[in-house]
Amino acid sequence: MKHSTVLEFNIILEKLCDNALSKKAKDKILAMKPILNERELINKIAETTDAKKIIESLGTPPLASMDEIYKTLDLCEKESMLIPEQLIQIAQFISCCLRMKKYLKKGETLEVSLAYYGDAILDLSDLSAIIENCIRNNGVDDYASKTLKDLRGKIETKNIAIKEKLDSLLKSNKNYLADTFIVKRHGRSVLPIKKGFKSKVAGTVIDTSGSGSTVFIEPNAVKKLQDELSTLLIAEENEVKRILYTLTSNVYEKIDELKSNISCMENLDFAFAKGKLSYDMMAIPPQINTTKKIVIKQGRHPLLDPETCVPLNFEIGDEIRGVVITGPNTGGKTVTLKTVGLLSLMAQSGLHVPVAEGSIFCMHANILCDIGDGQSIAESLSTFSSHVKNIIEILNHTTKDSLILLDELGSGTDPSEGMGLAVSILEELRKSSCLFLATTHYPEIKEFANKSDAIMNAKMGFDKESLKPLYKLEMGEAGESCAFHIAEKLGFPKHMLQLAFKTAYPNVLEEKFSTANEQSLSRPVAPKILPIMPQKNLKHIEEKFSVGDSVEIYPEKAIGIVFSPPNDKGEVRVQFRNEKILVNHKRLKLLVKATELYPEDYDFSIIFDTIENRKSRHKMTKRHDPNLVIKYED
Repeated sequence: MKHSTVLEFNIILEKLCDNALSKKAKDKILAMKPILNERELINKIAETTDAKKIIESLGTPPLASMDEIYKTLDLCEKESMLIPEQLIQIAQFISCCLRMKKYLKKGETLEVSLAYYGDAILDLSDLSAIIENCIRNNGVDDYASKTLKDLRGKIETKNIAIKEKLDSLLKSNKNYLADTFIVKRHGRSVLPIKKGFKSKVAGTVIDTSGSGSTVFIEPNAVKKLQDELSTLLIAEENEVKRILYTLTSNVYEKIDELKSNISCMENLDFAFAKGKLSYDMMAIPPQINTTKKIVIKQGRHPLLDPETCVPLNFEIGDEIRGVVITGPNTGGKTVTLKTVGLLSLMAQSGLHVPVAEGSIFCMHANILCDIGDGQSIAESLSTFSSHVKNIIEILNHTTKDSLILLDELGSGTDPSEGMGLAVSILEELRKSSCLFLATTHYPEIKEFANKSDAIMNAKMGFDKESLKPLYKLEMGEAGESCAFHIAEKLGFPKHMLQLAFKTAYPNVLEEKFSTANEQSLSRPVAPKILPIMPQKNLKHIEEKFSVGDSVEIYPEKAIGIVFSPPNDKGEVRVQFRNEKILVNHKRLKLLVKATELYPEDYDFSIIFDTIENRKSRHKMTKRHDPNLVIKYED
């Protein structure tokens, strides 16, 4: 599956785009991929570090959108005349470049390489001054040339003369007027005269109203003035075009310098977008190593609320190349996978990551994931089939430099077969020497991880009292589903729990569920059915555990006392408080031997027997009583 979407790296890129202004910078961001060259990667991380440092010291950089500049310069190269708005855009861009140059000059005091990028920005203030002297308020200014100023002066004088003449005619012809004001028709100033009186006013009919009741007459007295005005307006238009063409030519002369500055500003836009993202995420520059090691200290998923996100501490590398994460549903296993994968992608793309100092990341040839149900409606694939298809594809592309992330390994099918497939996949990954993380519920996979070189168990913390996940990863220990414990705490009927337990663990003594016993083990210690153990191994276990030994039960870390030696399946019966439970010998750690705890010939019935049994035994030594009964555990 594509890591960009599955690990939500595409959302990180979208956030980066929000911090950029230019289209070219945004396109560059969306095309970002993990860097495979160590020197290039270190340089890109340093660029992000410099940008963040400058922002923290000097504030937001004076960048501007440059998307329209390309269109303007393209028109210029095609010898089209630039309009005032486009010329103002050029002048504003030049001013923005000068502000950035000054901004970076201040940044040189921080002794960061990015600040010296300002030296590459060319000073085009002469061009912007020429434009600003000629263009004002989105038009060519009167003072752009002496000719233009003279023409506009004459135009103003002529307009005044025409208005005065028309005002005079309005007064003298008020009895013939349809309205009491001067109107414009076809660019000429005219009088609105009632149709019946058009012969009363000497002039030319320019237009007629829609109803035909009004005619618009240009009086002969103003016709000459308006003809002279039209000539002046044509001359003004020609002079404005001449000025605009001259300014366009000035821009064309500096087009290479302008393009160079655009390129500089786009590169800075890209760098400062990374710096802004780091600042917003409270991230730090990742330390990159080439020894295939990842160490995450207080890592946060960048898309989760930092106020509520539980920091992740995780380590893989050196002797440990694989981690199997177990624990209850909704406990954060998938988030852990995504956090490791996403932070690795960000680090290898030259971005900062939200972790604590001392975190280490390495470079991966690829990061391959199977996360989520991946069900394909179009291809009618089941969830299990989709997982298998993804994993086959992953295995085909796995190398020793890969990072593999597998969620709910072996799920979606028969548990026994799913477990077998999961173990075979983990073994294949182990042999490939890649780094990999997998989540699972299968206890057999936890045991496989315990036995296998280079693989470590980890679990997600769970508060058994509040029944809430802690979203905290604990390395080195296997987790548990806590299903019986959760059901009991939520009030699941006792007789149904008993049946559920007997069905799940037929070879284990029935657990006495009781919500009053809050100190009971988190779940019944339920070893799976094991084949008969070879005598050689069984002898070794019998030598290790003896009746009365003090032991610690894992993963609960509960203290118990060995009640009976191991059976032929390697199971030891242990007394925990008032219960006697079967525990696989691999889940027991010897704390203190019985020989160190008790004197020779110690009567262990004091520890293991009920008071009733002890009294019955005592009476039997004195006389026969057919009513006396001694009860034995199975």
